[in-house]
Order: sequence, then C-alpha cells, then structure tokens
Amino acid sequence: MDKLSLFPTEDGSVTFWSETFQETFHSAHGAKYEAEAKFVIPAKIAEKAKTQTQLNILDVCYGLGYNSAAAIAAVSELKDRTADLHIIALENNLEVPQKAIAAGLVNIWQPAIAEILTTAAATQTVTTDNLSLQLLIGDARQTISQVPNKWADAIFLDPFSPPHCPQLWTVEFIQLLANCLKPNGYLVTYSSSAAVRAAMLNAGLQIGAIAPIGRKSPSTIAAFSPTPLPPISETEAAFLKTRAAIPYRDRSLTSTASAIIATRQAEQSNSKLPPSSSLRKKNNAAF
Repeated sequence: MDKLSLFPTEDGSVTFWSETFQETFHSAHGAKYEAEAKFVIPAKIAEKAKTQTQLNILDVCYGLGYNSAAAIAAVSELKDRTADLHIIALENNLEVPQKAIAAGLVNIWQPAIAEILTTAAATQTVTTDNLSLQLLIGDARQTISQVPNKWADAIFLDPFSPPHCPQLWTVEFIQLLANCLKPNGYLVTYSSSAAVRAAMLNAGLQIGAIAPIGRKSPSTIAAFSPTPLPPISETEAAFLKTRAAIPYRDRSLTSTASAIIATRQAEQSNSKLPPSSSLRKKNNAAF
C-alpha cells in the first residue's frame, strides 16, 4: 500500500505526499486554491449551475476529494443556482480519502461539505435533495465504463504526472474520457504535456491553455469544436511537432506503467520528428 505523509501547502491547506509515486497530490502553491483555479473556474462550474437544471462532473482521481469539494462549494454559494449537482468520482485507493478524513484535512471546507466528503469516504455514495456523489473505487480504466456516454458537463483529470502514472494519460484512456463528455463540456487538467495534448487532439478535442497557477507552465482545457477556448502559445504549438508530442499508448487498457513508457520511448527513438531539446535550445537562444 502507498505510504502517505502530510504536506503543507502555501495557502494553508494540507495535501499528501505519495511514497509510491514520489509526488504530492497537489502543488506546493496551495491544494485548495489549485482545485478552484485549475479545475472549477476554467470549467465554468458556477456559470453552468446558473443555466442548467442538472450539472454533471466526472472527477478522475478523486484523491483527497478537494476538486469535488471545490465544485460543491462553488455551486452551493450561488443564490441563483438552478442545477442539481451530480458527481461521479474515480479513485484507485480508498485509503486516500479515508486518511484525509482521519487527519482532518477536509475541515478546510464548510462543515456541510466536509460531511459530504466524510460520508463518501465511508459509504462511497452521498445523496441529498440537490446533490449526488458516487465514488467508484478501482482502476479508472475499468471503472469509467460505469459513466454514461456524453454525460459530463466537466471532467477534472487529475492523476499523478504522466511519467509516474502514464496509464491515465494515454490515447485510449483520453478517448474514453472524450466519449463521456457532452458536446459543450470541458475537460480540464493541470498538465501541459505535449504528449497529453496530442492524445486529446487524437480524441477529437481542441485544446486551449489555462494561465499558470503556482508554476511556470500553463494548464490545459479541452473541448469539442466549436466551443471557444483560450489559445495555446506559438511555443506550445511548436512542441506538438516534436517527439515530445508522441503520446502514451495502452491499446488493451491493462498495460503496466513501465510497459506504456517503454512503448513510447521506442516510438520516439524511431521517429523522424525533431527532438524537443532542439526547440528548447532555440527558445533559450532567443532570450
């Protein structure tokens, strides 16, 4: 099992450090702020809650529950909301939300929201008059089959980074996510990896950039055309024409992380595309 240790962040909230993945669940800039600024706000959760009767969110890699909590908070604070909120959350390790509850980490949220997260960690299902939260435990590559096609108004894609968790950044998995997305929905993630963006393009999505939050690189927002998106920069577009944009692949949706990485490395070695290092040198020379 994964060894989790507490990791304070700059906004006063606390996240976990994963011994298995050698990463924190959130950036050091702020776990609570990251959930709001990288996921809830770009996906226009509050705006959609004012104009729809039902708002559906797919939260991929639920973790401590912060992204779902931020969405619940954004909707519950609205005086003119019209939507009931429905969340399906995918999580591989039930110990993560349970340990977050035990450590009191969810107490950064309003008591009613903390109670929702507590119930979800205990029973995996929460239902109130205007909210439902279903927590599906297991490999997201399999549990996503329980999510209806064209169901999600927003998808929060928040696994560990592609080098450490490539299983959830592949062409095949992102295609499954795209299948779950409504024609006017948004898929948002913290990653700006060219490989991830190439997988999104392969799935028929267009991509845009979210302003950097707590780091130099932007995040990514994706949607089906013709939904307008903030454009990526010329430099970001150029990386999509290098070997860095060769995506991760997992055709069986059962491959190990090491096998997925090895397959991509072999494809990169045989590619005629220029290496991304040549682009980085060019950009550095320009400044």
